[in-house]
Amino acid sequence: MSETPLATVSAYRALIQKLLARAAEAKPDNNVEPPLTEADLGGEIWRLPDTDGAQGTNHAAVETAFREKFYELLATTTIDDPAFINIWNLLDIVSIFSDNEQCEPALFFWLIEELLDSQTIDGCRKVFDYLESRREINTAKHFKQKSLVILRSCNELLRRLSRAEDTVFCGRVFIYLFQSFPLGDKSSVNLRGEFHTENVTTFDEISKKPSDEDRMEVDAQGAQAETTETEPTQATEGQGDQDNAVQAKEVESKAPTITVSDKEAAKEPQKPDLDALYPVFWGLQGFFSSPTRLFDAENFAAFRNGLEQTLAAFKLINTDLDTRSTTKGTDDLRRGLKRKRNGDAVDISSSFNPKYLTSRELFDLEVNDIAFRRHVLVQALILLDFILSLTPEARSRLPKTINKAVVYNYVVSDEDAKWAARTRNLVAEYLQQGADGKFYYRMVDTVLSRDKNWVRWKIENCPPIERPPLAADDYANACEAATKEFADRKLTSSSDLKFLAEGANMDNLEPLKDRKRFETPAAEDFMKRILDDDFDIDMAQSEKDKEDAMRARASKVWRILRLTSRSKLGLFDKIDDGKNIDVLFKSPEPAEDEKKASDGESGSSRPAEGTMEEKSLAEPAGKPTEPMGTE
Repeated sequence: MSETPLATVSAYRALIQKLLARAAEAKPDNNVEPPLTEADLGGEIWRLPDTDGAQGTNHAAVETAFREKFYELLATTTIDDPAFINIWNLLDIVSIFSDNEQCEPALFFWLIEELLDSQTIDGCRKVFDYLESRREINTAKHFKQKSLVILRSCNELLRRLSRAEDTVFCGRVFIYLFQSFPLGDKSSVNLRGEFHTENVTTFDEISKKPSDEDRMEVDAQGAQAETTETEPTQATEGQGDQDNAVQAKEVESKAPTITVSDKEAAKEPQKPDLDALYPVFWGLQGFFSSPTRLFDAENFAAFRNGLEQTLAAFKLINTDLDTRSTTKGTDDLRRGLKRKRNGDAVDISSSFNPKYLTSRELFDLEVNDIAFRRHVLVQALILLDFILSLTPEARSRLPKTINKAVVYNYVVSDEDAKWAARTRNLVAEYLQQGADGKFYYRMVDTVLSRDKNWVRWKIENCPPIERPPLAADDYANACEAATKEFADRKLTSSSDLKFLAEGANMDNLEPLKDRKRFETPAAEDFMKRILDDDFDIDMAQSEKDKEDAMRARASKVWRILRLTSRSKLGLFDKIDDGKNIDVLFKSPEPAEDEKKASDGESGSSRPAEGTMEEKSLAEPAGKPTEPMGTE
């Protein structure tokens, strides 16, 4: 029994050696890309040794053989040596074995974890280059067995990295995790709603400034000392120097006096008291790291006072970003390229440091940096959104099934909610100032809006985001129903073609002889139907019904105008946008008043009965004219 595992391990050792030789033949140029495939290794990969042990024993033997070869290669080669390609090939072979269930699925990432531990930060970058190039292959199968190892190895690597010096590398690690894990995976979700209370911000204690009374006492003592020093000198000078003193007074009286008016003093820009702001400003970090402290009334008042003082001080500071852009060139020249990172070729001066220094000596420079002020105000926006989520209106919108660990029983008062909403608007207005302020705030607001969706998803106990695929029958039925619904219906009810069926007699042609089918309809018919449309408009119960009735009426009005355009065109001026359409169908009344008015305008110069030409024009064309002698 004891010889069987040893024999199996020896057999796998020989197999791995053959596979490495075959991989060297497939990739003679010693390049990491492309990855090895089963076709490159040929049939040797499936010529596994025959063993009588169980599958677990075979997996243990495979793992032992791979680990021995991995440690042997790692001890004899460095990551910069071209011979290190053997380790990359070995990892590709392990990946193929794990995908085909010939070893433990997580063996590949176990070896990657040990490889990262054995390398420096620069070596870890090269290992991560290889890991990123194989991400889709390594996460395609058996991801559940690999997920914890991936998460552990990446977290261990992040603990070694400096977020100030290796910012880009940290971002690559996070992006790898985001791309590897599904979107709805709960591994990175803070289900209990725990805050990072260990993030404690310490700052200097500033000694209390001397009061006004102390200053007055110091000034009085100084003035008294000056008088005691000047009196002996004046006494020893004698009376001969009085003339010089009189001349000096005359010169002083002739010199113009310089005074500063109140208006000029008001025009001078005010400067914030940074000594008073310093402890209040850094004290806000305690509330940012532990928002539940605001549930206490005293803490909420302290936070409110601190944020108002901070925002008032920020408004007194210039928000123009051009000064920062102009000084950036000199700073870059002064820094040079001495702190450029190896491998990624990114200047450290452009990296982001998430932990600011809290020294009082640096506070003046930090406050005058627009990036620093924006960073703090974004923290304030996050906390203000948290306060607004505790209002009764926000709590009423919560779902029925909730995660009680992230839902608090504390309810914000109306006064505090109004203050939070007002302050949030002030912070948003301040962030939009400057050259790129609009774009910056739009980016921040978009991120915070998406974060609210994730918070709600966590409150709802993280329901699955993925939906099951649609069945083929359901898809076919939906397509068929959509085709029927939106089909082009050219045939109407009056175009019934059943009479064309075989065996139909000629009587079915009688409906086609109806004169209404081919004669132009009368305008009076449309007028009757317009009255029905007017009734439908008045009695419509919804906006859609009213719009349909108005559309039908407008169509009929257009048809009436088209039919009466040749015979009653003169009456079109009396139609007010189709409202008085019934004018076209009223019988004309005799206009006696108009005739009398026309007769009165002509006067006595015109004959009462008119001339012969006028009579002939006035009479119908078919009536013969009377002879001239009849008068």
